Amino acid sequence: MDNCIFCKIAAKQIPASVVYEDDELLAFKDINPAAPVHLLVIPKQHVASLSDCTDAHAPLLGRMLALAPKLAAEHGIAVQQDADGQRSGGYKTLFNVGPDGGQEVYHLHLHVYGGKRPWRGLGT
Repeated sequence: MDNCIFCKIAAKQIPASVVYEDDELLAFKDINPAAPVHLLVIPKQHVASLSDCTDAHAPLLGRMLALAPKLAAEHGIAVQQDADGQRSGGYKTLFNVGPDGGQEVYHLHLHVYGGKRPWRGLGT
């Protein structure tokens, strides 16, 4: 896609603060973070939205979701449990889909949010 900003980031035509990359996926810091940690996970292949995914995209979507806890651990927002079983930390994952779902960039992307609350505009 010629005008897709995430395609340009994946192609290294636009700089980004990359935190993960492999043959299929790229993860980078959001330039307008809504939380102390706000990462975006994108496929390098252009897919406009989650609503455009088919059964053939299931492995890609699974890889995107499986990457989230790894990124959370690397960025200090993973869920932790103390000796008494009390949990702390945590993060949120989100796909925005379509205009009413808040999607602004039409390239499939997974948000990974975390850190000390309150977060800007994310609700519960």
